[in-house]
Amino acid sequence: MKNINWQGVFPAATTHFKDDYSLDLLATTQHVEVMIEAGIHGVIMLGTVGENSSLEYSEKLDVLKATVEVVDNRIPVLTGVAEYTTSLACRYAVDALKSGVDGLMVLPAMVYKSDRRETMFHYRSIAKATDLPIMCYNNPVAYHVDITPDMFAEMSDQETLVAIKESSENVRRITDLINTVGDRYLLFSGVDDLALESIMLGAVGWVAGLVNAFPVENILLWNLAINGKYQEALEIYRWFTPLLHLDTHTKLVQYIKLAMTECGLGTETTRPPRLALKENERENILKIIRCGIKNRP
Repeated sequence: MKNINWQGVFPAATTHFKDDYSLDLLATTQHVEVMIEAGIHGVIMLGTVGENSSLEYSEKLDVLKATVEVVDNRIPVLTGVAEYTTSLACRYAVDALKSGVDGLMVLPAMVYKSDRRETMFHYRSIAKATDLPIMCYNNPVAYHVDITPDMFAEMSDQETLVAIKESSENVRRITDLINTVGDRYLLFSGVDDLALESIMLGAVGWVAGLVNAFPVENILLWNLAINGKYQEALEIYRWFTPLLHLDTHTKLVQYIKLAMTECGLGTETTRPPRLALKENERENILKIIRCGIKNRP
């Protein structure tokens, strides 16, 4: 397997829909292009923010093929793998490889909350289904399955498991992972409002959400932090943090798409059961977004 050197900002990109909820592949890929021009280092399609579970199987492959064609090998293209069964996840991994993607971001099986043994079986099975490199997505807050540092140590013999998206909201995990597995995995921050802390502790990448609406500012923060200009980075981070908090809510997709709309980078259309925000909730989120836009660096 070739050496994988994923690092930098990898947006968890949104999937764009038309007013009738059908896929808008053109808008989806145009938005990816905007983020590439801002300086992103890779892109992850069909993660949580990309509404993976709201798409039909064939639609997912359509999104991947369109994205791969537009990106044209300029940056790595990954796809989220979020299926209900291990066998379907393996099938999707094979089809994703055929679509031309460069890697997978694998979630635990949806709905059923697997135990330690079952979780590792799921990841090992997908890793054996193709030779695509895999980013393991650990998000016990949302998916109630925790992949602990010692589990990653046990799975370290599976060479296609190359990276970890750490989204436990426990920033201690970055240090615990490094102490447990050293540099065996590429470590990515997966929580927007813990990104700067994670970078300072050794994360080499950031799977970002609000980058969909603020790509230039997101890249600026990354560049300052990775170059050790922490005081300048901190000033950007303090401005950005109220917006980054939107990434940690159950309605993060609606919040991010509303921010994109306010920034002229898309629409807020999501597929039901996700619905557009209304009344006080909408006004409160708009206040945060508009304050951020007004005071952006």
